[in-house]
Amino acid sequence: MIKIHWHPYSTYSRRVMIALLEKHIPHELVTVDMAARKHREPEYLSVNPYGRVPTLEEDGFLLYESNAILTYLEATHPEPALVPADARGRAVVDMHMRLCDLQMARQAGIIIFPKRFLPKERWDEKAMAQAKGEIERHLAILDSQLDGREYLVADRYSLAEVSYTPFVQFLPVMEIAPPPAVAAWVARMLDRPSARQTAPAQ
Repeated sequence: MIKIHWHPYSTYSRRVMIALLEKHIPHELVTVDMAARKHREPEYLSVNPYGRVPTLEEDGFLLYESNAILTYLEATHPEPALVPADARGRAVVDMHMRLCDLQMARQAGIIIFPKRFLPKERWDEKAMAQAKGEIERHLAILDSQLDGREYLVADRYSLAEVSYTPFVQFLPVMEIAPPPAVAAWVARMLDRPSARQTAPAQ
């Protein structure tokens, strides 16, 4: 059985959880106590040398990057499909997964982490404002691509949405008002049972 080392506050772990639920894949969860710094202890570093979550473990096989895990789950459990059947459609899904990390995930972390876990006097407000602006510019691009459509690729829910869901959950925390098409897309994603079941305490 697939074992997932995770933490409930990890947005990247949540991606994997959503995919497991969408694809109805049996799995075992192992919570890594990051507050107690268990992710820095030799036992966990032997599984993931970067000391991060999530990590997938299956019969001695290890993966410790969330998009690689999503791709592996799709390859090993192809039904229900979360990518189109054609090469171009798969490439576009992959593009959006990468763009999510490049244009939103990193910037979201700059804003979300201090707002959730640090006192305000420790916030780097200049960096947070810059990150917010970058996200808003990215959402404007997505809005034009979503105009008249429900989803990013082939007008169906895919790994692109799986990748974005944990981050768009925090748009209110980041004080970002998404443009109309993005707002409707976000609502559709967050209304899915997999998103509701994995939603973190805000």
